[in-house]
Amino acid sequence: MSPGSRRIGPVRYSVLGPTLAHRPDGTPVPVGGPRLRALVTVLALRAGRAVPVPVLVDEVWHGEPPADGAAALQALVGRARRALGHEAVVSADGGYRLAADPEDVDARRFERLAADGLHALESGDPARAAGLLDEALGLWRGPALADLPDRAAEASRWEARRLDARRARLGAALALGQATTVLPELAALCEEHPLDELLQALRIRALRDTGRAAEALAAYDAVRRELAGRLGTDPSPALRALHTELLATDPATAPTASAPGSAPASAGTTGNLRARLTSFVGRERDIAAVREDLRGARLVTLLGPGGAGKTRLSQEVADVASDAWPDGVWLAELAPVTDPQAVAEAVLGAVGARQTVLRGAGAEELRTNVHDDPVGRLVEHCGSRRLLLLLDNCEHVVGAVAG
Repeated sequence: MSPGSRRIGPVRYSVLGPTLAHRPDGTPVPVGGPRLRALVTVLALRAGRAVPVPVLVDEVWHGEPPADGAAALQALVGRARRALGHEAVVSADGGYRLAADPEDVDARRFERLAADGLHALESGDPARAAGLLDEALGLWRGPALADLPDRAAEASRWEARRLDARRARLGAALALGQATTVLPELAALCEEHPLDELLQALRIRALRDTGRAAEALAAYDAVRRELAGRLGTDPSPALRALHTELLATDPATAPTASAPGSAPASAGTTGNLRARLTSFVGRERDIAAVREDLRGARLVTLLGPGGAGKTRLSQEVADVASDAWPDGVWLAELAPVTDPQAVAEAVLGAVGARQTVLRGAGAEELRTNVHDDPVGRLVEHCGSRRLLLLLDNCEHVVGAVAG
């Protein structure tokens, strides 16, 4: 048996950065040449599963396929076997399979550790979460999949997972009373991701926990303006709830009395309706009629000229009938939405269900119950809930709203 085919123990693979291979004792395994590193990357991402020849040719020689792709791939596999061991790459099912367990690949270990860390955090064990997440994030050595020729889409999925883990780690730090320590990192991340409401909420919490309530309120206001200006939406319910907590605990900003004639939203109402600061009288008959329509129809449309009070009427009806909607009343303001294709995303944002959907080669590996179609995601979010949606100022996108 030649030295290149000796089995010296399972090889471990690193793709969260430049592609590397090494023995369990840390001995590096040379993986020379960009094509060979690309092949190892593609196989490692699907460790233990056969990858068809056409898929390998496409991903290893992206944009520059050889005249005889199958033959060129076979030669490249031969080089991989000489470097990693003959049994490392197995011919199987019209393709090739890396003889490795998911735990032999840093990306898959990262995935498991990050999931365990998030579970620990959600279970109320921030210390354990911090340890797991530190181990997961420590596997990163640089940009993900650095040796994959067409890395942008695939790498973006892993970078998104890395950001999820960083968020969770920062949340664990706040739970452990380390707000002062992580505040600089949070500020930098929020600068990079100004529309990431989860990060923004962590930063606001960190400011609050370090006794900087005024700065926390200013940060919330900046996020609110950013969301309104760039997405035409309000902050998520969770972020608004945090703002309410800030107002309630800061005597300098908490309201001391209601304005004369004000009619705040019912205390039991959930959702995103704001308190109305003026009274609403003389339209009891209209309220009763719309309320009766809602009892017998899933869709009620209010028609009338601009300024007739359709928006206010719908909100007053929602307040009066709030007990019928245990999962809340949610207002989606569609006036800023000019693209009909953005309607569903705007409604998702209003109900606090915005989601980043990642695409690209192999995206199915991490995708679990995620709809690429915003309407599908909206149906999934609302299907198990009993709630009322108010779609306001929708005339200019009425076709998309009907859909």
